[in-house]
Amino acid sequence: MSKIYTRRGDAGETSLADGTRVPKNSARVEAYGTVDEANSAVGLARAALRIAAPEELALDRMLDFVQHRLFDCSSLLATPAAARPAGHRHPAIHAEDVERLECWIDELTASLGEIDHFVLPAGSEAAARLHVARTVVRRAERRIIELSADEPGEVDPQAFAFVNRLSDLLFTMARAANRVSGSGDVFWDARKR
Repeated sequence: MSKIYTRRGDAGETSLADGTRVPKNSARVEAYGTVDEANSAVGLARAALRIAAPEELALDRMLDFVQHRLFDCSSLLATPAAARPAGHRHPAIHAEDVERLECWIDELTASLGEIDHFVLPAGSEAAARLHVARTVVRRAERRIIELSADEPGEVDPQAFAFVNRLSDLLFTMARAANRVSGSGDVFWDARKR
């Protein structure tokens, strides 16, 4: 690509991966656009990690994996199912990717301990940014559900499971970032006025 701008979207349409033109506010564009936004929020959270402690290095490696898979999710959502021929090399999310997130959630929770209180999206800068990423991922999940309702069969079930599990991982990672920073969990207190 020699130029970043094409002027082809000036009328409010964009091209999907297969060249199909759709409105920029279509359910599909909303879905993959919000996944892209989530990926940017994850990148911002990574930038807040100091990588001073082995735990933060581990979190950064996890987030690196997450960003690559989110890019795959965006690609899947930007490509109509009919344009994904069987046997053709195309980005994919596999059950193993979802299982990896579950494994990390379990490992982090085992080291952090379970909680029985609501946690506020606060504490260290890294934790707060991870919470922002978590909420953007939840919005992406809602947009993917809208796409699935508008265009049945167009959402890869593993991609949806990955996004769903990712918000749980980001919540757990925020707790871990707060532990590393020394602030610990910040609990909601209903009595605080």
